[in-house]
Amino acid sequence: MINPYFQQLPGSYLFSEIARRVRAFQEQHTGRPIIRLGIGDVTRPLVPVAIEAMHRAADDLSRSETFHGYGPEQGHAFLREAIVSSQYLSRGLDIEPDEVFVSDGAKSDVGNIGDLFDARTKVAICDPVYPVYVDSNVMDGRAGELLPDGRWSNITYLPCTEANGFIPDVPSRNVPAPDLIYLCFPNNPTGAMASREQLAGFVDYANRNGSIILYDAAYESFIDGDLPHSIFEIPGARTCAIEFQSFSKLAGFTGVRCGFTVIPKELIREGASLHALWNRRQTTRFNGASYIAQRAAEAVLGTQGRAQLKETIRYYQENAALIRNGLSSTGFTVFGGEHAPYIWLKTPDKLTSWEFFDLLLNKAQVVGTPGSGFGPHGEGYFRLTAFGSHESAEEAIVRIAESF
Repeated sequence: MINPYFQQLPGSYLFSEIARRVRAFQEQHTGRPIIRLGIGDVTRPLVPVAIEAMHRAADDLSRSETFHGYGPEQGHAFLREAIVSSQYLSRGLDIEPDEVFVSDGAKSDVGNIGDLFDARTKVAICDPVYPVYVDSNVMDGRAGELLPDGRWSNITYLPCTEANGFIPDVPSRNVPAPDLIYLCFPNNPTGAMASREQLAGFVDYANRNGSIILYDAAYESFIDGDLPHSIFEIPGARTCAIEFQSFSKLAGFTGVRCGFTVIPKELIREGASLHALWNRRQTTRFNGASYIAQRAAEAVLGTQGRAQLKETIRYYQENAALIRNGLSSTGFTVFGGEHAPYIWLKTPDKLTSWEFFDLLLNKAQVVGTPGSGFGPHGEGYFRLTAFGSHESAEEAIVRIAESF
């Protein structure tokens, strides 16, 4: 029998619908090339240390004495130790290598973590937010029914609005405490970044109520200043949080595929260790990330790799500032673009986000992402990404200024 919850999903994934509309436009129009600032895919080449490590790893696979077949489902020790040293010990955080689970990307883990929880689990999700959080819970039968306003009946929505700086408040005392709370900082799509105090509010709430925070830190490499890069910088997080990180934006591995999830051993619910449950899940359903990808990931976390990555991140940060400042000078109300590669803008003239998408495509041949695709509170907003070239970012601003 077909899983009935899949049939509750909207007809197409957000980015598939964007691709469909762009293809339809291209079939009917010729002229200026389209500038794509919609999907958060990187464009800069991999840094040299990653390429060199991949070549060495490929050579390993060409010789019987260094050949690697199946690796540990949890990830090779060399990478888990490098992750702990670079991402956690360097910040004074006590994470053990065996609390790190390497995967083929944070998106997979964010979706698969739901395997640990039954269909009665109550979920709270920021609004707007990355659509995979919602869609994966729909697939698992936790979302309820899709309501006319775009919300799901069994999901608790945490509004992220201009009024609260796009940082959600902890769930109200007037609603039952959720079992799972999805947080993403720096935030996709708004670009907002939570302070230590704001994250501490969620950690305290989770520990008081037995909730689990699912913390997506995929964009932590874009943070400037004294802001938390990990939920585990917040006291008490080891007993209430799971963290997802990715090499996709840190190192440009969107095509290479490598990420990791951290589950502390202290995280216990209903007498069960979430660490042990995830380990059991991975050993059953996952055969480990590519050896070549893991060697490349290890390399970028070293001293030389970190230095090279800083140049790539700086390039995208400059793009973000260019787009943010250019749109502001054109008269748009703009947010984000400071600690994240995303720029979040208000649509002009009270246009809906899809109306603005079509107008921007037709008038400027620039593609972005409609805010309503990230949740009901995204309506009236629009996301642009900083992952293109400097030249495309500059040209996009010129085109938008000429069109509006």
